[in-house]
Amino acid sequence: MRYEDAGVHIEKKAEALKRAKGALEATYTPEVLKGLGAFGGMFDAEGLKAMRHPVLVASTDGVGTKVLLALEAGEVSGLGFDLVNHSVNDILAQGARPLFFLDYLAASRLSPTLLEALLTSMAEACRSVGIPLLAGETAEMPGVYQEGAWDLAGTILGVVEKDEILGPERVRPGEILLALPANGPHTNGYSLIRRLVAGKDLEAPVPELGESLKEALLRPHPLYLREVEALKPLGLKALAHITGGGVYENLPRALPRGLGAEIQKGSWPIPPIFPYLQALGGVSEEEMYRVFNMGLGMVAILPEESLEEALKRVVAYPVGRVVEGEGIRWV
Repeated sequence: MRYEDAGVHIEKKAEALKRAKGALEATYTPEVLKGLGAFGGMFDAEGLKAMRHPVLVASTDGVGTKVLLALEAGEVSGLGFDLVNHSVNDILAQGARPLFFLDYLAASRLSPTLLEALLTSMAEACRSVGIPLLAGETAEMPGVYQEGAWDLAGTILGVVEKDEILGPERVRPGEILLALPANGPHTNGYSLIRRLVAGKDLEAPVPELGESLKEALLRPHPLYLREVEALKPLGLKALAHITGGGVYENLPRALPRGLGAEIQKGSWPIPPIFPYLQALGGVSEEEMYRVFNMGLGMVAILPEESLEEALKRVVAYPVGRVVEGEGIRWV
């Protein structure tokens, strides 16, 4: 009996890694000492000595069941951007700049073509950020994953000066909530989305959307690195990345105890995919805001006197302000 008889194909994994090697190594920066082929990626941290008080910031995440929709639609090239951009945005919320990325790919059965496409997508996303895809793991696990299933996850490491950490401690009443726009559901709520669109032709144009469901639902998660860097000099206080749990769960994470958010409805554009999904399943408005970002990709909190300059630097929408009392109030 061979390993292949148990459902694991070593040669397929090696073939895919060989084909993606160029894309992976193209992400390497001068700090990379060891990468593909080593037992552990090695990153030269000498540059951190120039910082006054460096604090490492790490996050691990995945793209959830968006993977299944992408596989169904036969379009996985955006998943690497989903994973990398989501991860970078998470550590941006604490003011960190990314250093490097690690990936984890697992499947019931490896397809060299699909594996290469996913690795290349992640590599391209890392290159757009300017960080190396330092190391990772690819696993074929029949029995753990259902036939045809894939899982995609990653870990990012970043760094921030201790006295520049963003967060609730900096926030004061009266400060402005500035929304960086979302381009769709990003990487969250896809278990509900898949149920709502089950049986529909993903390729067919949808008049209400002006595009197909495939285009609207598989658009990659945007990166907010440039926008955050532009806002930092303006006294940026905190950031809320609106991900799983929607507005209700994530915005309060950027606010201190005793303070809440007052949000003006209609003050930002809501991508048409959200009202379409809401009507499709008769989903309540509260549930929509509990599950999805509803067009609020990331919410920045900054002093009111910085608002005019902020709007010159980034595409964003003033959507409300910080108020006394906890919770979210809609006006």
